[in-house]
Amino acid sequence: MIRVYKNNDKIIIKGHANYADYGKDIVCASVSSIVITTVNGILEIDREAITYVEEKDILTIEIIKKDEVIIKLINNMMNLLTELSDNYPKNIKIGKDE
Repeated sequence: MIRVYKNNDKIIIKGHANYADYGKDIVCASVSSIVITTVNGILEIDREAITYVEEKDILTIEIIKKDEVIIKLINNMMNLLTELSDNYPKNIKIGKDE
C-alpha cells in the first residue's frame, strides 16, 4: 500500500500500491504521474519553492516557499491523490501525519 502523509511543510509518500505486477500497476503509475508532474511544475515556477529527497521507497517533499501558486499546486496534488485513494482504498491511503 502507498501511504501519503502531510505534516506541516512536508509531504511523505512511501510504499508500493501492489495493485498489479510491476509495469502494469495503474495505481502506482497514477501516483507517480500526479507527484512528478506537480514537483516538476513547481520547480519550473520556482526552483527554491520546494526540496525533495527520493530514497528507496520514500519520497519526501518539503515546502520552502508558501506563495499562492505553490500552495494551489500542492493542494491540487493532494486532492488528486485523495480522489485516487477513494477509488483504490486497498492500494493508497492518505493521512495527516506519520
